[in-house]
Amino acid sequence: MASKTSRSMPTEPEILAFHERCEAFYPADAVSASIEQQRQWYDALCAEFDAPSPAGLTRQDERVGGRIPVRLYRPADVTTEARILYIHGGGSVVGSLESHDAICAELAHGARVELVAVNYRLAPEHVWPAAFDDCYEVLESLLARGRPVVVAGDSAGGNLTAGIVLKAKAEGLSGIIGQALIYPALGGDLVSGSYIEMGEAPGLATADVAHYREVLQAPVDNPFAHPLRASDLSRLPPAYITAANFDPLRDDARNYAARLAQAGVDVTYREEPQMIHAWLRARHMSPGAEEGFLHLVHGVARLVGTR
Repeated sequence: MASKTSRSMPTEPEILAFHERCEAFYPADAVSASIEQQRQWYDALCAEFDAPSPAGLTRQDERVGGRIPVRLYRPADVTTEARILYIHGGGSVVGSLESHDAICAELAHGARVELVAVNYRLAPEHVWPAAFDDCYEVLESLLARGRPVVVAGDSAGGNLTAGIVLKAKAEGLSGIIGQALIYPALGGDLVSGSYIEMGEAPGLATADVAHYREVLQAPVDNPFAHPLRASDLSRLPPAYITAANFDPLRDDARNYAARLAQAGVDVTYREEPQMIHAWLRARHMSPGAEEGFLHLVHGVARLVGTR
């Protein structure tokens, strides 16, 4: 997920040190390795940045529809009936309940809300729309219980978040009260803007984005797979969108936030000026990432009504 070199580098020492630690686990040319190797590297990388669980928080593993693994996080202090549905990133080829466990726990704790993380099927074994269908089925299951839901996700999970929210609107589902997109991949054109300017940024290269799209095999004209292609973004739930400046996906987030605002959607957009892709993992070692995570927690808390 990282590039070998970059002309556009942040200056914050801690985020640069974070990037070096990441490359020690997940080399710049990782996408050329086997899927099994990529997953082993990614699991080890995520474990390197693990953190203690918040006091009093409990976890419970379940299955939706008898087949989709989910994990319920319940903080010690819950102040709303709403829930977060969290969809992890990883290019649709890596990632799991374990890779984002600490992030989910801290987000639930900070926003004082229950959170359900989903372990969707991964490519290349399961190409599009397998992951999308899994996430949508979990969303339907949560909404059927009559409790409001905020859908949130990072990177490829941000793509799935935006996509299932669009489908829910198309199918008339009610109960989604917000969406949080964290450095999301939303189907930009790969040949302009940040895809060129940050094409070899640390943490993710444009070539990596192209590779993941090829592996996933999502139809290019489907707005659920590429939300920037949606023709109508009106009547969508309020959004919190955060991007990293040093990230080829930056303009996906910028452009989607702008289009949501133009469509009359309540949207908060925040761009982390010194951050790179996947900065969530750096929240305990980088001042910029710590600040960005704090704003994310506050943004999600506002969406669920606990702030």
